[in-house]
Amino acid sequence: MSAFEPNISIIIPVLNEADYIAKVLLCIKQNACTNHIKEILVVDGGSTDATPSIAKAHGAKLLYGKKGRAAQMNLGAKEASGAILYFLHVDSLPPKDFDRSIANAVKEGKMAGCFQMRFNSNSRFLKFFAWCTQINHQICRGGDQSLFVDKNLFFDCKGFNEQYTIYEDNEFIQRLYKRVPFTILPSTVTTSARRYAEKGMISLQWHFGVIHLKYYLGARPNELYAYYQKYIAV
Repeated sequence: MSAFEPNISIIIPVLNEADYIAKVLLCIKQNACTNHIKEILVVDGGSTDATPSIAKAHGAKLLYGKKGRAAQMNLGAKEASGAILYFLHVDSLPPKDFDRSIANAVKEGKMAGCFQMRFNSNSRFLKFFAWCTQINHQICRGGDQSLFVDKNLFFDCKGFNEQYTIYEDNEFIQRLYKRVPFTILPSTVTTSARRYAEKGMISLQWHFGVIHLKYYLGARPNELYAYYQKYIAV
């Protein structure tokens, strides 16, 4: 690989994800098509199950940090050696040739972006919201779509705001939209509909919508988290 070719550090924050970590790591290996991937960093926030040992067994570099996805992803970014950071949720599976798609976008000067998304569900309700992820507007963004960003740009933007226990992806991506043109890649990540199955599709999407609205109306991070704890985490 030429020294001028972009290399990618994949960062996956986890907490008690023994049922999902092997699947995503295997998917990364199966769907990567180049040698652009520099490393896979699994950042554990204090798992009490087999997540760390499974991650190690599948070749990931394991980091231990304080609980909180924003803090975990910031730690991964600090330890990353790749020029491109690719943040991936443990229950979102990247598409075929995802590494080439990211590398080609970066070589075209695109400094930040994500894939479109689909759920592993046949629900028409969820298919509609998945369809919305092709729209290049910040209201349609979310961490489940994954995120690639130039490492220098990431640190120029000060990384994820660790005051946000939830909504950290959205808040950071909105800052990216203000700094650079944001790119939506044509392929799709496949994300788990497990939370919708557990909480009810309409109810959960309603509460997510309320959280979006609260943020736009100026709610503080602790207020968003309190709402999440009351209506979603229970």
